[in-house]
Amino acid sequence: MQRVNPIRTLTNYKTRYLSQDLPAGLSVFLVALPLCLGIALASGAPLFSGLVAGMIGGIVVGLLSGSEVSVSGPAAGLAVIVADSIAKIGSYEAFLVAVVLAGVIQFILGLIKAGRFSSFFPDSVIKGMLVAIGIVIILKQIPHALGRDNDYEGEFEFQQLADGENTISEIYRAIETASPGAVVISLISMVFLISWERVAGRSTSKFFKNFPAALVVVIIGVALNEFYRVAVPDWYLGDTAHQHMVQIPTIAPGKGVFSIFDFPDFSILKDLRVYGIAATIALVASLETLLNLEASDRLDSQKRVSSTNQELIAQGVGNMLSGLIGGLPVTSVVVRTSANVYGGARTRISAIVHGVYLLLAIFLGGALLNLVPLSCLAAVLIMVGYKLAKPAIFKKTYQDGWSQFVPFIVTVAGIVFTDLLIGIALGSVVGIIYVLYTNFQSTFRVARNGRQVLIEFEKDLYFLSKPQLKEVLGSLEPGDEVVIDGTKAPFIDHDIYNMLHDYRETAKVQGIHYELRNIVLNRRTWKRKGQKTASAVTPLADPH
Repeated sequence: MQRVNPIRTLTNYKTRYLSQDLPAGLSVFLVALPLCLGIALASGAPLFSGLVAGMIGGIVVGLLSGSEVSVSGPAAGLAVIVADSIAKIGSYEAFLVAVVLAGVIQFILGLIKAGRFSSFFPDSVIKGMLVAIGIVIILKQIPHALGRDNDYEGEFEFQQLADGENTISEIYRAIETASPGAVVISLISMVFLISWERVAGRSTSKFFKNFPAALVVVIIGVALNEFYRVAVPDWYLGDTAHQHMVQIPTIAPGKGVFSIFDFPDFSILKDLRVYGIAATIALVASLETLLNLEASDRLDSQKRVSSTNQELIAQGVGNMLSGLIGGLPVTSVVVRTSANVYGGARTRISAIVHGVYLLLAIFLGGALLNLVPLSCLAAVLIMVGYKLAKPAIFKKTYQDGWSQFVPFIVTVAGIVFTDLLIGIALGSVVGIIYVLYTNFQSTFRVARNGRQVLIEFEKDLYFLSKPQLKEVLGSLEPGDEVVIDGTKAPFIDHDIYNMLHDYRETAKVQGIHYELRNIVLNRRTWKRKGQKTASAVTPLADPH
């Protein structure tokens, strides 16, 4: 399939898409803002580093990406790796060198076309990943909707690092300490979002379809909180640090704009540990990116196929630049991509726009954005999570059969109760086992007509088919006339070959007429050697 050059795509961009891409970019920005800050906090890095990474992920990676709907930025899955690496290597400036080197590795992976490995993940696992992330979003945002912010925004692991709780116990604590002001804001926000979506679905007006409901929700949240300040002080959520609000750091008085940036300390290149950290970041970030790219193609309403190799190159460039100006590592991330798709994005312009908004937030909008309650943003994310994890998806996957449903549900449970990569690994292993099981279930067929029995091999037979074939041979009865036909099997495993020939003695003792037709170890090898393959027949005389 021909891939579209992203620069060429922008050249041919149709301005009519702006009515959808601009609002979608704003919606993604509102979701990404607290996530960038929360992930930086969890990583033990400067808060500005999360915003810098989000800006680079939006503008730079968005421009070069292999996908039209994927959105990149700092990822929760790397937070633990980042925190451990900073502690191990001694400083954030030294860690930035590892980010730059990770970008170089990703760039090379893209050039050698390593993106093809994304196709090895079973479809049921990708579907399970999307549903699981939807569930995790809902579970993690419930405490924020109730006014409890002990756990940082963007944290996805079941066991929480910030406060020692887990996903379930955090919800229990949040119910115990629920803030009436936050609850009212989140409930009104969700009712508004649901109503807005229904009206947009029925109305012919472009206003409801194109205007970002998330922006209206934010305005409602700010207005309600200001109303609390005047009319119900006990419900007021605050507007300063360490309270239930977005907390964009501000540039210190007397400091220049460039004071917010950190720069890498390249003297650390003499320390071999930096190369191991870089390789770890590159591999984990690339894996998360490839998984999300598969997911974003599934979410894309236009069903476009992304270029995985182009995406790795874009991520490499993004991480090199992010590391050079003090940003966290970037990957393609599901939460922001989902918000982008459900926000109505048509092209990569929405991702670029969200990056521009983050840039403006760093320099211009901090004081205003710090008035936004997290509870209204939690409502936006909960709605995104529900769209990813609708009950109908479980029903449809169950109807597809156990070979699809079991890997799907294992992936969902694994991600919800551990973390993203462990859940994906568990689901993939189970999926591969099911593929092997299904494949070896249909390697041969058995047809019985009275005493006549035909066992016909349908394809290659490997040792995993041995138990099933042995069971069939064990079910034969005295007087049966059995033919085993291997004409359609170019390859027969040595264990199975020996078992079939060894059974001749058993057949003779039990009074079974037993005939092997075209049973050879490896017909492909025989053809290469020029030997005959059509006469490997071992007839046995009728014992009667």
